[in-house]
Amino acid sequence: MTTVKGAGLGRDESIRRIEPGPRMSMAVVHGGTVYLAGQVARNAAGKSVAEQTRDVLAIIDGLLAEAGTDKTRLLSANIWLTDIGTFNEMNGVWDAWVAPGCTPARATVEAKLASPQYRVEIAVIAAR
Repeated sequence: MTTVKGAGLGRDESIRRIEPGPRMSMAVVHGGTVYLAGQVARNAAGKSVAEQTRDVLAIIDGLLAEAGTDKTRLLSANIWLTDIGTFNEMNGVWDAWVAPGCTPARATVEAKLASPQYRVEIAVIAAR
C-alpha cells in the first residue's frame, strides 16, 4: 500500500493505493471514494461462472475491507461476462452476495477478457 499526499501539487487530499503494481493498483482510495480495478478469479480460474463469481466477490470483500468500507457502501458495479448466456448463473451468486437495500448502479456486458480461463470480471466503486 502506498499513500501520496497531494504529490507536491498543493492539494490536501491524499491518494492511497492498495496492492499497487507496475501497471495498476487493485484499489485506489481518494477522499471518500474507493475505486477497485476489475477483479478476476484468483482461485477459481477456469471454473464455472458461478465459482468464478464467488471468488471475485470474496476478493472484492477483502479489498473493500482493506480500504475501510464494505459492500453496503457500493455505488456502482461493472461486470464483464465472456458469454452473456451465463448472465443468470452470475446473477444467482451476485444476488446472494449483494446487501439487501444496498444495490449499486450496475452494468453487465459480454466481452472478451484478457485470458481465456477468466469468464467473469467485476469492478466496483464504493463510498467509505
